[in-house]
Amino acid sequence: MLEHLTVVRHPLVQHKLTLMRDKNTSTAGFRRLLREISLLLAYEVTRELDMTTCTIETPLQPMEAPILDGKKLALISILRAGNGLLDGILELVPAARVGFIGLYRDPETLQPVQYYSKVPAELEDRMVIVVDPMLATGNSSVAAIDLLKKAGAKNLRFLCLLAAPEGVARMKEAHPDVPIVTAAVDSHLNDHGYIVPGLGDAGDRMFGTK
Repeated sequence: MLEHLTVVRHPLVQHKLTLMRDKNTSTAGFRRLLREISLLLAYEVTRELDMTTCTIETPLQPMEAPILDGKKLALISILRAGNGLLDGILELVPAARVGFIGLYRDPETLQPVQYYSKVPAELEDRMVIVVDPMLATGNSSVAAIDLLKKAGAKNLRFLCLLAAPEGVARMKEAHPDVPIVTAAVDSHLNDHGYIVPGLGDAGDRMFGTK
């Protein structure tokens, strides 16, 4: 089992994250970097996928070779910013099932409001990886995982680009069985619920909106 919190300190991850934090990085550059970093983070979050063996023939002889076991994993994107991580992971695991949970944060209460949900069947038989670039207050992440557990998910992971200590603590309190994989844990949240020093609003930077 992964630790509750895994910070991926690989040099390429940290380098790309620094470029993404820079306010002068363009929308196109931010989107490209997010796709690249998601591939590297996906390597870490999928390291415990179930394996079995099958018989194949190499050009030289038959052999028993390792292969993924069980149902295809499920990737759940918390809209809209989660789609940036989703695209990169799908390049690595193209057969994964995909679901979407639409949540937005009420600017007054900072609480999540759900507006959409469509997730794959048989979640109880799949590793389920929830993706969202930012783990800030943790309220949206907790709400999404609440929903997925009600839908039957038992083997869950949460993958994000950046986390705040407040969000990590909220997740650990609500879902101590769900490991978090991230590239960095930043200092704190500001009064508006943004991660500091952070990288701004990931969705706005990815899609060029304000």
